[in-house]
Amino acid sequence: MYSSQELVSRIKSQAKKQNILIRDMLQACGLNINTISQISDKKGISSFSLAQIADYLDCSVDYLLGRTDNPEINK
Repeated sequence: MYSSQELVSRIKSQAKKQNILIRDMLQACGLNINTISQISDKKGISSFSLAQIADYLDCSVDYLLGRTDNPEINK
């Protein structure tokens, strides 16, 4: 099981490393501006939305979920 706080932390960290504003990322992904707050409030996120964020940040979903410490995508 993943930690919602870990997920939010990793999303924010990856965005910061790439100088990406969270609101810009969410807008580009077509997601609600409150998505990060909803994750923090443990309301969850769809697998599709999570994949969109991972693709935008060019990292793996497994990394965002804390299942690996390697953000690289295995292709």
